[in-house]
Order: sequence, then structure tokens, then C-alpha cells
Amino acid sequence: MRFTGLNRQIVLSMSVLMVSSILLIWIGSWTFFAIAFKIDPGMLSEPDDWSPTTAEWLWIFAITIFGLGLAAFFAIKLASRILKPINSVMDSVRRVAHGDLSARAFAGDRSLGETAMLVDDFNSMAERLQRAAKESETWNAAIAHELRTPVTILRGTLQGVVDGVFKPEEVPFSSLLAQVEDLGRLIEDLRTLSLADSGYMQLRMAWTDLTLEIEEVGRLLAPDMEAAGFALQLHLSDHPVCCDAARIRQIVLALLDNARRYAHPGLLRVRTRVQAGQYCLSVEDAGPGIPEELAPHVFEAFRRGDSARVDLNAGSGLGLAVVEAIARAHGGSAACTRGKAGGSLFTVKWPVEHGAPPAAG
Repeated sequence: MRFTGLNRQIVLSMSVLMVSSILLIWIGSWTFFAIAFKIDPGMLSEPDDWSPTTAEWLWIFAITIFGLGLAAFFAIKLASRILKPINSVMDSVRRVAHGDLSARAFAGDRSLGETAMLVDDFNSMAERLQRAAKESETWNAAIAHELRTPVTILRGTLQGVVDGVFKPEEVPFSSLLAQVEDLGRLIEDLRTLSLADSGYMQLRMAWTDLTLEIEEVGRLLAPDMEAAGFALQLHLSDHPVCCDAARIRQIVLALLDNARRYAHPGLLRVRTRVQAGQYCLSVEDAGPGIPEELAPHVFEAFRRGDSARVDLNAGSGLGLAVVEAIARAHGGSAACTRGKAGGSLFTVKWPVEHGAPPAAG
């Protein structure tokens, strides 16, 4: 048992009480007998008489009462120090149970290590619960907002066909299909983030040359990128890397789609390289770049700039969050900085040889 925190305080308090009691009995008894002997030796019992006199009985009673009072004083003081933070935690637990997630406990005397740790752990838990509740409200509102537009378009068009307002041959099915595809991407992004947050994202890890994978993604997006005025420039390393190729393709798709939606038309550089045991995948656009105040938050779900909020072509706000989630699942990270050309430079890194054993898909 460690001699710290609450253990230390109890041992010290009991030691002080014991020493105080011994000193009280010794000094008090010496004083009592010295005074009694000087005033009237008859007040004291004879050396061969084991029966205390009335005066001695009164002294024993007085010293007992005083000792009990001293012990009670120390016990109440120590109990108050111990129970104050515990009662604070109990009150805060009761408030949290009734829905007040802002409740926090107070440690008071932090020299009681265990109770201070209990208070800190409770406050940390309450803070996480409050943050999770707020994030849940934000997510629910954001998801409802993202679903509202495509669902409204689909419902309005289909209702128009049912009511005879539109003839089937007049319905822009390609536009409706695009709305359905947006819904599908939103659902898949939400699923990916949910799996990542719960720790259940399963990766099919294998040694892969990502050159062919990235080139294939480039070919698939080439028509849309060219139509938007972008030119892809690939600088790819043929160094093999341990990864889930399908998830990495998802990263590339998200980064290129993000550039297509928000960057100025121009050159779009995709680069891969190996550096210090890390595989680095980067996508750099020509501008205008991410505002400094937004840069630390670009990988948070549903975080977009003011211009993106009013842009009908803006995405769901989940793409970069998915990028960061997949990077973390690979044991890596994602970062956003300003590129040499003044645009945004997104860099995803993960170990060339994944440290954890690959999970079965």
C-alpha cells in the first residue's frame, strides 16, 4: 500500500491523535498528582491501595471525556475533508442522472489524492458526456440538413409525376440519379465515420503498389475534373506499402472531389513518396487555400467555410473527416497546410509497414 494521498492523511491524523492523547495523559496526570499532593495528600490513594479515591475517579472521568472530545474533533475534521469531495461527486452524479450534464464536482483539499482523482475523473467523464451530447445534436441537425435537399427534390419530382404535373418523359432522370448518388455517398461517409469512431473499421491490409490505384482514380475522375478546369499532375512512387487499397482510393477520391468543389481551376498535383518510414500521399491545388482560422478544423465533420455554406455545389462536409478517419485507422494522420503555390496542401501519412496485424474484412 502506497503511503500517499488519503492513506497518508489517515495515518498522519491517527498518529497525531495518538501522540496528543499520550501527551495529554502523561502531562495531565503528572500535573494532577503534583497539585493534589501539594494541596492535600489525603486526596490520593496509598501506594498499597489499588482502589482510586473520589478525586482520582473524577480525574479519570475528566481525562476520558477530554480524550473522547479530542478524538471526536480529529475524526470530524478528517471526515469532513474526506466527505466534502465525495458528497460533491454524489450531488453531481444525481444532477447528471436528471439530465444536467453541466454538473461538476469540486475537489476541495487536493492533498487527499484518491478523492481528488475521483473528482477529476468524474469531471472528465461529465465533460465527455456533455461534449458527446452536443456533438450528437450537431450531427443530427447537420445530417437532417444534408438529407433535406436531395429528399425534397426527389419527393417533389415524383409527386409531380403522380399528380400529372410532369410527364415521365419530361423528368430529368440524370439529375435525380445524381441526387441519389449524393445520398449514397453521404450514407457511406456516415457509415465510415461511425465505424472509425466506434473502433470497428475493418481494414483489408496487404502490400500494395498504389501507383495503379491512384492512376485508376485519376482516369475515373478525369472527365469531371477537366470539365471543371483542372489538370491532374501525378508524381507517384512505386514503393510498396501495407494498406487497405480500397480505403486509400476513398481518400484520393475525397481529396480530389474536395479540390474540384472548392479550389480554383488549375493544376492539381498528386504526389506519393516514402519518408522516414512513412508513406506520404499529398494533394495540392492552386488556391485559394484554407483560411487560417478554419485550417485546424477542416477534418471535423460538417465544418465548412462561409462561402461553402451558400455554394449549391458544396459537398456534405464529411469528405475530409472520412480522410482523417481512414488515416487514423492506418495508424497515421492527416494534415492541411498552405502549399508553395498558395493553395491548400493536404497530406496523409501512415507507416509503410502497418504496426497492427491486419483485421479480417
